[in-house]
Amino acid sequence: MSNRADRERSKRKQFAAPGGSFDRVIAILRVALPSAVGALVAALLLLPLISRDESGFVLDKDKVDRAPERLEAKNALYRGSDDKGRPFALSAGSALQRNATPGQVQLDNLSARLTLDDGPASIRAGSGTYDIEAQRAQIPGPLMFEAEPGYRLTTSNATLAFGPQTLDATGGVTGSTDIGTFKGDRMKADLANRTLTVSGNVSGSTRLGPFTAQRLTVNLANGTIALDGDAKVRVNQGQLR
Repeated sequence: MSNRADRERSKRKQFAAPGGSFDRVIAILRVALPSAVGALVAALLLLPLISRDESGFVLDKDKVDRAPERLEAKNALYRGSDDKGRPFALSAGSALQRNATPGQVQLDNLSARLTLDDGPASIRAGSGTYDIEAQRAQIPGPLMFEAEPGYRLTTSNATLAFGPQTLDATGGVTGSTDIGTFKGDRMKADLANRTLTVSGNVSGSTRLGPFTAQRLTVNLANGTIALDGDAKVRVNQGQLR
């Protein structure tokens, strides 16, 4: 056993001796290990490029966020002309157009200026949606229309078409003209020809007295009104002679 142990110790001494096998192994590892690490890093960087077609995924369009705002502007101004070539202008404190609704612009703090045959008219509203191609504004909230002489309308849930100069509303309407005052559930107004029709639970008053009806037609051009549908008028004393 002592001879065998001596031979083993002699081999270990030779392996560990300066310039021996151990030193040669260490020298090789000093060069080989950094090279192997560099090759591994390069392979990791190149792997996504060379294996691009090996995996994929599908997006559910119902779960993907919509595209952000396409166009946003402050103090926006839109100009155009109606069907008779008369100019109009629509302005807003802010305008927002989204990708999902091309040509549809969301407006806040909006106002409009129209040119009627007998003078200008103005419209004010809090917010609405303007269709650039159709030149039409959808206004869900309160709207105020004013024109001379003394022609005023207040309504909501309205559609204003700049081309034919019409204003339709289903959110209730109150108005005053030089003929009298009125209110009702719905309205169709031809602003260019100064006529309007109010329907549904109509009531109001003229110089003759108060009235109720299911339908009221006002012609501001010739200063006349017409009542239809269970119409009732209470004539003020002294108005008929």
